[in-house]
Amino acid sequence: MIHKRLETKEHTMLYEITNDIQQAVTEYGMKEGIVIAYCPHTTAGITINENADPDVVRDMIRRFDEVYPWTVNEDRHMEGNTAAHMKASTVGASELVIVESGRLCLGTWQGIYFCEFDGPRHRSYSLKFMPS
Repeated sequence: MIHKRLETKEHTMLYEITNDIQQAVTEYGMKEGIVIAYCPHTTAGITINENADPDVVRDMIRRFDEVYPWTVNEDRHMEGNTAAHMKASTVGASELVIVESGRLCLGTWQGIYFCEFDGPRHRSYSLKFMPS
């Protein structure tokens, strides 16, 4: 397993980690198999989505904020970040990607994102390689 660290700069952001994961696959030497990207945080997650048009990321962040607003009088969590927990649960903590011929098998427009919902923070994610 490989542990990666990153520092998020904004309260909410989707940070593309596709190239970092591909580099780790290459350095590990895996030609065929599966790599799992896992986020160990309760207010962040990992997702796969479009990486060609930056408006998609901006729209996703805006829509997350619409669905899970930060200020809801009924929320009781004393840290005040219930919205971040909801967003992270919606996105999920991990993604599984097939590796063929040493390359991540992603669609033409797909990228892997670390999703920060309660930043800025020092964050980490782990990669688990399962060669076939």
